[in-house]
Amino acid sequence: MFIQTEPTPNPDTLKFLPGEPVAANAGPFDYPSVEAAGASPLARALFEVSGVTGVFLGRDFLSISKSPDSDWKHVRPMALAAIMDHYMAGLPVIEGDQSVPQASDDATEYEGEAAEIVAEIRELIETRVRPAVAQDGGDIVFHRFEPETGIVHLSMRGACAGCPSSTYTLKQGIENMLRAYVPEVTAVEAAL
Repeated sequence: MFIQTEPTPNPDTLKFLPGEPVAANAGPFDYPSVEAAGASPLARALFEVSGVTGVFLGRDFLSISKSPDSDWKHVRPMALAAIMDHYMAGLPVIEGDQSVPQASDDATEYEGEAAEIVAEIRELIETRVRPAVAQDGGDIVFHRFEPETGIVHLSMRGACAGCPSSTYTLKQGIENMLRAYVPEVTAVEAAL
């Protein structure tokens, strides 16, 4: 098994490509802590590596974040070994019946014109933004749209969470694109 690694715009996160499906049918999954990784034997194994602070499981990749005081020359080989051991043992990436997580935590019911605007925003995020963000080892989640102000609230996950360029990506890249296609959008802000 050959596992490729790629840098991401976040210096504390690397993207690992095992050449096998990771969370192909059920993901993506974001584990910001060992406590959150309960359903994933792979994520739990990676949190045992000294310095690992986050694991993100995408369709065909993993993004692993380390603490700023750890060095990739120590973390990377141990993470590679944990990934290889996991796949060689034939263990599942996710245990049990995990339903597909929502690509949004927006529980708001939009009506009329606002519903149409939100549908457009979600379509653009799914078709244009998420694939680009996944190339950098991350994901983006739609949280809500404020029809009165035109503000869209999004959050970044995986390699993009905490990345020094994530604010620039949200404000310059995603905001400009959404405003070009959906004139009702006035701004994009990071969801808290």
